[in-house]
Amino acid sequence: MQYLRGLKTSISSLSGVGPSAQKAYTELGITTFSELLLLSPRAWEDRSKIRPLGGIQDNETANTLVEVLSHTYFGMRNAKKRTLKIIVRDVSGEGDGRLSLLCFGRNFLEKTIRIGHIYYLYGSVNRHMGELQCSQFELVPATEDGDFPASFGKILPIYPLRGSLSQRLIRLNVSKVLSSVDCFEEELPASFRDRYHLMEMDEAIRIWHFPSSMEQHEQARTTLAFAELFYLQLVSRRRKGFGQRNLIQSPVVSTKLELRFIEMLPFSLTIDQITVLKEIRSDLDGDIPMNRLLQGDVGSGKTLVAWISALHVLSQGAQVAFMAPTELLARQHAESGAKLLAPLGIRMAFLTGSIKNKERKLLLKAIAEGEVDIVIGTHALFSKEVVFKNLRYVIIDEQHRFGVEQRLALMEKATVPDLLLMTATPIPRTLSLTVFGNLNVSTIKVMPPGRKPVITHLVNENNRKRMYQAVGVEFSRGHQAYFVYPRIDDSGESELRDVNNMFEFLKQEYPGISSALIHSKLDEEEKMTILNRYRLGELMYLVSTSVVEVGIDIPNATCMVIEHADRFGLSALHQLRGRVGRSELQSYSFLVFSEQLSDDAKQRLRVMKESNDGFYIAEQDLLIRGPGELTGTKQSGFLRLHYASLTEDLKLIELARKEADRILETDPGLITEENSLIREVLSKAPPFDDETSEVS
Repeated sequence: MQYLRGLKTSISSLSGVGPSAQKAYTELGITTFSELLLLSPRAWEDRSKIRPLGGIQDNETANTLVEVLSHTYFGMRNAKKRTLKIIVRDVSGEGDGRLSLLCFGRNFLEKTIRIGHIYYLYGSVNRHMGELQCSQFELVPATEDGDFPASFGKILPIYPLRGSLSQRLIRLNVSKVLSSVDCFEEELPASFRDRYHLMEMDEAIRIWHFPSSMEQHEQARTTLAFAELFYLQLVSRRRKGFGQRNLIQSPVVSTKLELRFIEMLPFSLTIDQITVLKEIRSDLDGDIPMNRLLQGDVGSGKTLVAWISALHVLSQGAQVAFMAPTELLARQHAESGAKLLAPLGIRMAFLTGSIKNKERKLLLKAIAEGEVDIVIGTHALFSKEVVFKNLRYVIIDEQHRFGVEQRLALMEKATVPDLLLMTATPIPRTLSLTVFGNLNVSTIKVMPPGRKPVITHLVNENNRKRMYQAVGVEFSRGHQAYFVYPRIDDSGESELRDVNNMFEFLKQEYPGISSALIHSKLDEEEKMTILNRYRLGELMYLVSTSVVEVGIDIPNATCMVIEHADRFGLSALHQLRGRVGRSELQSYSFLVFSEQLSDDAKQRLRVMKESNDGFYIAEQDLLIRGPGELTGTKQSGFLRLHYASLTEDLKLIELARKEADRILETDPGLITEENSLIREVLSKAPPFDDETSEVS
């Protein structure tokens, strides 16, 4: 008996795996028998039924017996540049028809595919100029009695290839490994199999690679996917690094400080903001430290919720740390926070790496002695010299820009802190149930009243002049704009437009219109000066890199022009577009693209054109990029799911999460007889471990 992930024998021991094949396997991440069995086929070829030539439609696959009628050539007169054409006819007995096999680069087949002989044919067929043709095909000699060969009647896996690897070699190697194991150990309790109609693990593993029907294959996939998702949920939902905190329980109600602040606001909170605040207050007053993710579209009011929740903690005499990924964003939060909270007597401080010498020493002393209520800053907050007197609450904005180690370094400055992670990049539900499975998730979907959806235009070179004219109309109305480019200075290295050259161009396009250039190479003071002038209306447009992607809130800005938009990801495009549409004014986004677009780029631009909904855009981003890239964990190996799909298996994810939660509530130590099997799997061959299940 062996666990699927317990086969540590090197693949070099397999027949046909020499240095070249071993190197190719390594490129696929395969060094052991276990890793070979975990290699998921990218498709399956169904050769189980005859599909004769007579009934084949365009772009369908033929699976039949044919007789070779003739060889001929077409193309150049030069013998070396001609292409062999083999004419065959169907002799399967279930139809007829003729087919031309176009042997591009395979003229050698004239010597091996013999006229008058019968072959098994498998290949995709299309019709051209009235002729049935096939250029991608497999021909295998029929048996001595003219019948189908052994490969017929099977569903064959199609594996990803590298280097010298072939489908035949991988299939032989997988078959050899499967035959070397008498029986694979169970990884799921029998009650799971009964409840969800799952296969036994041994049967599922073998059928996954070599099914006898596609229905059987899907049942095997469901079994393996459920096991994979269950262990992912079980590991990710176990709280790590969070102890119990002894608090005197009090009703979950708003404090006087919170109520005073809310009464001061010139507007009412949205329904979603009120709901999320209740969820956060419940966590803050609970026995278990909060570990919550607050997600909401750009402009939905997440930061306001964070400030109100901070007041809840400050009312209990504790300190709050608010961390942002860039000094620019941290300054924005510090300035807006001071305006909102200073009237309440809240003492705030701003700490970044640029604050030096005596000023820094005084600030650190004030934090350590509890003379500062809220400290706002960048990664400088988790440096060793920063000591808090009573840090109880940690708020991290744009959490995906920080690594796990950075977040933990800040949290270690408190005994058992509450944690609120915020993101303006909405997370697809399947990811929130898996990658962020150890977090409670709060969502703000309702936007403040009066906001109008941003109208997005896709602009090619032919429409550039009209775009500039449209932006000019907005200037005449007293509205402001952003022009965003992917580079600071292209230096003639490519055809990309850059901020330096386009800044000069736009000054000619809009003479007399005040503007400024802003990018990452400017020092922070200069950036803040430019943004303050822009906020005051002294500047009508900014020419920028993506440095303005987050944290810039200018209600009067109504135009966002993004050049080379095809080079930006969906998340960045959505964030940049979110810099406009922050008032009741109608706003516009212009996505300028080049002529040569990849399929992914076309899809991204199409999504931006059709929707302003960040949650829909996040789902599409997951479909286009995949979970590894979307969560920034591609290199860590996390979410290397072999069987489950985060875009299609939502129901399965929810069932797996339900089972994981039930077990953690009733038997967290996995000591019952039924759960001892799970304990064994986690001990001997865990699909995921506690390190890889960290949110990254």
